[in-house]
Amino acid sequence: MGGALDAADEAVDLLLDSGRAPGEILVLTTGDPHPWAAHELSFGESAYWAQQDAGDDVFFAHVSNAQRCKGRSVVVVAVNGGAEDGIAGALAAARQRAGALLIVCGVPEQVNPALGAGV
Repeated sequence: MGGALDAADEAVDLLLDSGRAPGEILVLTTGDPHPWAAHELSFGESAYWAQQDAGDDVFFAHVSNAQRCKGRSVVVVAVNGGAEDGIAGALAAARQRAGALLIVCGVPEQVNPALGAGV
């Protein structure tokens, strides 16, 4: 499922290159945490969430923490694992957080059923 993380990172790079401010972007993962989130959490929960509250950089979180994340203009979801019902819940949470744009990265066989038919 590393491909989903790579695709999400590429999407973030393209968004930043197109002029989006880093603080406009939230990245959620459905499986293992993004390496940035894992690294930042090693400094403690308070420091990690303070970065989200500051809102001046891209913020990476696991979808299980989506309710705690503030909405951002753009939400990128890396479908990098997790149960099918968990993926559907992740996408629903991401839709609630995305102000203007939702980008979903992952294997179509996992993503499409969670998004619904005809996507």
